Amino acid sequence: MARTTQSKDAPVSPEVLEQLYSTMCRIRRFEEWTAELFQAGRVKGTAHSYIGEEAIAAGACANLRVDDYVGSNHRGHGHCIAKGADVQKMMAELMGRETGYSHGLGGSMHIADMKRNILGANGIVAGSMPLGNGAALAAKLRGTDQVVISFFGDGGSNQGIFHESLNLAAIWKLPVIFICENNQYALSTSYKTTTSVEKISTRAISYGIPGHTIDGNDSVEVYKVVGEAVRRARAGEGPTLIEALTWRWGQHSMRANILDPRSQKDMERWIARDPIKLLEKRMLKEKRIPKSRIKAIQDETQNQLEDAVKFAEDSPEPTVDLLEKAVYAPHIAHKEPSSRGTREIGFAEALCEAMGQEMERDPSVFVMGEDVGATGGIFQATKGLIDRFGAERLRDTPISEATFCGTGIGAAIAGMRPIVEVQIFDFVTLMMDMIVNQAAKFRYMLGGEPTVPVVIRGPQGGGIRLAAQHSQSLEAWFTHIPGLVVVAPSTAYDAKGLLTAAIRDDNPVIFLEHKMLYLGATGPVPEEPYAIPIGKADVKREGTDVTVVATQLMVSRTLAAANVLEREGISVEVIDPRTLRPLDEETILASVAKTHRLVIAHEACKRGGFGAEVSAMVNERGFDELDAPIARVCALDVPMPFNDNLERAVIPSQERITDAIRGLF
Repeated sequence: MARTTQSKDAPVSPEVLEQLYSTMCRIRRFEEWTAELFQAGRVKGTAHSYIGEEAIAAGACANLRVDDYVGSNHRGHGHCIAKGADVQKMMAELMGRETGYSHGLGGSMHIADMKRNILGANGIVAGSMPLGNGAALAAKLRGTDQVVISFFGDGGSNQGIFHESLNLAAIWKLPVIFICENNQYALSTSYKTTTSVEKISTRAISYGIPGHTIDGNDSVEVYKVVGEAVRRARAGEGPTLIEALTWRWGQHSMRANILDPRSQKDMERWIARDPIKLLEKRMLKEKRIPKSRIKAIQDETQNQLEDAVKFAEDSPEPTVDLLEKAVYAPHIAHKEPSSRGTREIGFAEALCEAMGQEMERDPSVFVMGEDVGATGGIFQATKGLIDRFGAERLRDTPISEATFCGTGIGAAIAGMRPIVEVQIFDFVTLMMDMIVNQAAKFRYMLGGEPTVPVVIRGPQGGGIRLAAQHSQSLEAWFTHIPGLVVVAPSTAYDAKGLLTAAIRDDNPVIFLEHKMLYLGATGPVPEEPYAIPIGKADVKREGTDVTVVATQLMVSRTLAAANVLEREGISVEVIDPRTLRPLDEETILASVAKTHRLVIAHEACKRGGFGAEVSAMVNERGFDELDAPIARVCALDVPMPFNDNLERAVIPSQERITDAIRGLF
């Protein structure tokens, strides 16, 4: 790939012209084969053709080095090919074969080559933008001069994360180029009827960055304009927004069964401006590439694609053995300390100590979120860290939850270990696409090879009179999603050890911290670094008559209830899962086999809650051991009220737990 850029008026070298032409021919022939194979039923699902837009990917990526990043979208074949992806592996992926880039798990919309820093084609509109910001932030933190190109369509320019991503990239001066491939229609709607500006590039003005609208069918113009943006980014001058006007020749996707709203006149006008033909004319007119060489490139491309199709068709299909192995990276086998010592600290201080020690140990660890820097977080979980590590690694973000979460995920994909603080966990609703569709699925969609070592942490739960939008317990949402690890400590000791393990883990971790635990009693915590194994429950109290599985704040209330019941002759065993996904089922089942009774206590609402999953698991695997029905003690099925008496009525109390246990005898 070319490593130098030229001024706008300088002639482009024959080597660059040949590279542009060869890349466009390879993209065009790949897409033509894909369409033929789709019609023949050999490419299934769907695919989104890049025919007509080849000049953008070719011209843009000709400015990149192998170590630069590209973030793509659902129409991503061209971007991958232009960045140097192997067309054999790409074609095999489209056919769902084991030899494909994602081993048949991703398909057309999720092709990536992490060895070439292709961050993956993305089926979520504008999803590449926060991820691209993350890769750019990773490059900036490492002190390299790598740059990122984030491709998106005109429809993505009306997404909130478009605006959030431009703003974040601008204030942090990230080395990222946002390229809008404006093919003028979303699925079937003209951008002119959905977009408030005539030129999408003018939106750059709002963020104080350069914006350009260019002819997306002129590969040389694309090459030069993107080249200048790459130069700016490498020099630390920040992002650029480029709108490349173009036209897709086909419908939105190959599966489209709707009426094409575009006029025949417009279609003919744009096809007459075929980007490949335009470059051919330039090369022949300037007599810089002989006609024989143009024909040779066409023949080479045809042979390459014929070989790719044969490779794909001869490749085996994946087996079901691949599925579960692709979801999670292996967890590290940590060993807990033999002694907790005598030093006592609080929950928030334990979290802060874990983050500080991991930041000292590993320069790839950093923290980002709202007010995490000088303020230290509203619950002081990052207090003082900015004084030790500076604002580069304690990064205060705009109130742009979706984008700063996605930026953290992108940085993790690019090799960093971000800790993303959610100021109040109810706000995670604004991050759900990035968590569920990006972080949780990224490794799987790419065949189980990449890692996404990001921790998303913050306070949940009620008890401090913050009402319905600031008091929810949402763990059941995340335990339902394959690909996420869900951790919920109940003590300062567990908080430090589990957060340490979460930071070191190669999977996305949802780390839940109950607000009342920030305000609760101190506890013994070793001063030296330590990690608690992910997926290992803790028996907080041994007993013989009944098992209580309790989480977070309910652990201390269950222990208090156990002390009361002991005086009544009832011996209660208390188990804290600590990690909700993966769940230590064996410890729970062993306890039930001993006590023959089970109560589950958590603060979240009962219906659809985490307790229902534990109950189902015990019924399926340990039913014969039960001497009584399983009881659940949970919040009432209502949003959290503000009034203090009503809030106490909603949240499970020690008395409710005590009564539920008594009810089994």
